[in-house]
Amino acid sequence: MDTAQTFIGRAPGRVNLIGEHIDYNGGMVLPAALSIGLEVSLAPRADNTVTMRADHYDEAARRDLKEDASGHWSDPALGAARQARAMGLLAGGADLTIRSAIPQGSGLSSSAALIVAILKAARAAAGSDMTDTEIAVAARAVENGFMGVPCGIMDQMAVALAAPGTAMALNTRDLTHEIVDLPQTHAVVVVHSGLTRRLIDGRYAALKGECDTAKAHFGTDDLCLLDPADIARSDLAQPFRKRALHCATEHRRVLDAIAALQARDVAALGQAMNDSHISMRDDFEMSLPVIDALVADAAELGAAGARLTGGGFGGCIVAVVEKGRQDAWLAALLDRHPGAHFIGAV
Repeated sequence: MDTAQTFIGRAPGRVNLIGEHIDYNGGMVLPAALSIGLEVSLAPRADNTVTMRADHYDEAARRDLKEDASGHWSDPALGAARQARAMGLLAGGADLTIRSAIPQGSGLSSSAALIVAILKAARAAAGSDMTDTEIAVAARAVENGFMGVPCGIMDQMAVALAAPGTAMALNTRDLTHEIVDLPQTHAVVVVHSGLTRRLIDGRYAALKGECDTAKAHFGTDDLCLLDPADIARSDLAQPFRKRALHCATEHRRVLDAIAALQARDVAALGQAMNDSHISMRDDFEMSLPVIDALVADAAELGAAGARLTGGGFGGCIVAVVEKGRQDAWLAALLDRHPGAHFIGAV
């Protein structure tokens, strides 16, 4: 491997149209790639040092491959370099330069995109024929094993394989997927609530733990495949029953949304998104009053559907809006919510 060369890896951000917190519960999800993304320049090193410079941070980081995660902004990049080394894509460390247009803490998978982009750059450096799906699986291992984020596979698959203008209907049990075109008549609009979040602050892990309790009660790893009626009349205690009910009903809403896209039925897609937000708010309890107000106003002002997207407790909403009304709709929404801001549209 020529350590004098620089290799480029790129990955988009992603917005999840529908299917929240079910990628680790055996469900279908429907993420879409955004036009905004990030790019990583990687120069292999012969030693065990990883240097990282990112346009979001004034100070560069210099760390050793043997270091563990420490809560520093450079953890995802260090974890990706460690994973690349373990997979034989790097002989040593790397010098990394990161340029990103994905807002951090927005629920748009900035960490997944960063890890995937680094692994793609390392794949280029090694001249490897590793597939994008294998890259996605390795990227998830970084978040689960190195960073301690108990996430599923959706984000990594979406940013590794999807292209802007399409959605990925992904079966998280076996990673089979189908690319589905987004509506030509409507835009998928992403608006940041103004509230940032971090997946490692404990709330994401707590929700996953509650799902694990529900799995143990029902004796299954696939909460999403249970009958919602069976969950509703079970003797499972709250809040575990509500978590399971969200998973089972959200999986079915994703199937409805996929069918709606294939039939070009925007009204049905929007209804599934609206119902999804209600479930996230009431059954999964991952929303916040500021988010709920933003979603409600998005619908009142004319969105066909709107919902919280991402891990919850802040970040972005996603809305489906008729293209001819998009600018006026956005201006009215931001006038009501001055703390919010436009991220982008697909």
